[in-house]
Amino acid sequence: MLIHPQFNPVALSLGPLSVHWYGISYLLAFVLFLVLAKRRLAHQPYAQWAVLGQWGQKDIDNLMTYGVLGVILGGRLGYCLFYKLSYYSQHPLEVLYIWQGGMSFHGGMLGVIAALALFAWQGQRQWLQITDFVAPCVPTGLASGRVGNFINGELWGRAADPSLPWAMVFPQSGSLLPRHPSQIYQFLLEGLLLFALLWWQARRPQPTGWISGLFLSGYGLTRFIAEYFREPDAHLGLLALGLSMGQWLCVPMLLLGVVMMLWAKRRVAT
Repeated sequence: MLIHPQFNPVALSLGPLSVHWYGISYLLAFVLFLVLAKRRLAHQPYAQWAVLGQWGQKDIDNLMTYGVLGVILGGRLGYCLFYKLSYYSQHPLEVLYIWQGGMSFHGGMLGVIAALALFAWQGQRQWLQITDFVAPCVPTGLASGRVGNFINGELWGRAADPSLPWAMVFPQSGSLLPRHPSQIYQFLLEGLLLFALLWWQARRPQPTGWISGLFLSGYGLTRFIAEYFREPDAHLGLLALGLSMGQWLCVPMLLLGVVMMLWAKRRVAT
């Protein structure tokens, strides 16, 4: 059985200023987005539009700004609404206390979708062309965030068979039960595997909306699977049908993604 190393969550201290590993993971996610978005410009139809001056580095920088705002605002609001609505309805000002922790991927995704819709409207562009551009650049950021979760020793997994070679004890959980290192599972599934799939498909021209649908269905499926190994939030537990909140939030993502992919292919066929 492995023991979680219990890393110091503070990576660097400079006087009163503390730099946390989780903050570094967010920074790395944004850097990876910039690097991959620049390479994404070599894919069609964006490469052709770049030659015509319709897409370029300035657009990537603007997308980054909109995306950061969407992730932070949507992620925080999503956590408060989806996971602790009763608490924050009684303490509304604490919604602003981002430094206390508490972010939701599903909320962050909705925030980014809204931000990209605003970006599309202001630039008079097709929204799905923008989401198709962004989607393959996202999973590496998710992978980076899961590394941050592992370093912090948070979002640990459910109890595992002690004979499992990689079963790990998370003392932060308040018990010495061997657990699944679910952060690593999510790093591999919704991070690396989803990135490889999306990047492979995005290198070839695809119908508008198809890559966005593949992202939604791919993330929904991989997160749904990973949730079987992740300890549910203590204050929520398992909900209807024995599913966690994370799994229920993935169901509409998965279904919508499949519908979008079928719709995109059907538009081309007709």
